[in-house]
Amino acid sequence: MTTASPRRRASVSDVARHAQVSVGTVSNVLNRPDRVSDATRERVLAAIAELSFVPSGPARQLRAGTITTVGAVVLDIANPFFTDVARGIEDRLARDDYTLMVASSEEDPGREARYLRLFEEHGVQGVMVVPATDDVDHLLALRARGVGVVLLDRPSPTPELASVAVDDVRGGELAARHLVEQGRTRIAFLNGPHAIRQCADRLRGVVRALDDAGLDPAEHLVEVTLGSLNADGGEVATRALLARDDRPTALFCVNDLVALGALRTLRREGVDVPGDVAVVGYDDVVFAGELATPLTSVRQPTHRLGERAADLLLAGTAAPAEHVVFQPELVVRASSTGG
Repeated sequence: MTTASPRRRASVSDVARHAQVSVGTVSNVLNRPDRVSDATRERVLAAIAELSFVPSGPARQLRAGTITTVGAVVLDIANPFFTDVARGIEDRLARDDYTLMVASSEEDPGREARYLRLFEEHGVQGVMVVPATDDVDHLLALRARGVGVVLLDRPSPTPELASVAVDDVRGGELAARHLVEQGRTRIAFLNGPHAIRQCADRLRGVVRALDDAGLDPAEHLVEVTLGSLNADGGEVATRALLARDDRPTALFCVNDLVALGALRTLRREGVDVPGDVAVVGYDDVVFAGELATPLTSVRQPTHRLGERAADLLLAGTAAPAEHVVFQPELVVRASSTGG
């Protein structure tokens, strides 16, 4: 059995030949229909329909001298946190008829750079980026070439780059303080690499909360660096922690996906939550309150985060770069109380 080759996409030249007009006439029908007679316009529109012709958005924008597409590079679009952020961006852009393209870096600086290059080649007006590392030199270079840049979910290390972030030091502090108040003094932090600023800042917050409580982090905190910031990573780390002689009495997870993996493992191993081990997540994504044991989590204003980033990007480089920092809040549920 043979498979038919994909049909070649019709071009403006194809439409012109089919309608027996010039390419310029087709362009006028698409962009300046008032310059074309009714009969000619109907003939061109019929050819467009017959050939299933779809005009090129970027080409049309370039001819008109306007660009209405922007890009966003996040760490992992499969994470509901970034999905909610992207929705906030999209809702804001829609009010001004802009289109969003989204890509995942998977925490890989090389992958991030490739997507930024593709976005630039596509001619986007600007990009919103959750950087995979602390290095932003490539983003400064992108801005210098005329592409707007806003750092997303990350404070800016330089005044030139606008940014929208949440105070992750405060978020880590809220989580650890809550656990200490629940009588948990052997805390494991299931974290990501410190090259990701959010991970480093949340750790700083945990250490601050322990110091404030008079607890030496060297004795009361164990940090586990995960290979992947998802449920699978949470499962692997939790199994390793349960095998320790000094099993922790609380798990603070760098995000809710990691917490989901931790909860699954604890349930599978017959560990009572929160009686034996309390669990706190981060982000307060949509499923957090719907789990069998509802998850305590540090809430971030995801939709507002995306909206504000889009606001700053659309403001353009003419305005002084703004640096917006939202405050997180702790949402307490059954996974961390009692026991």
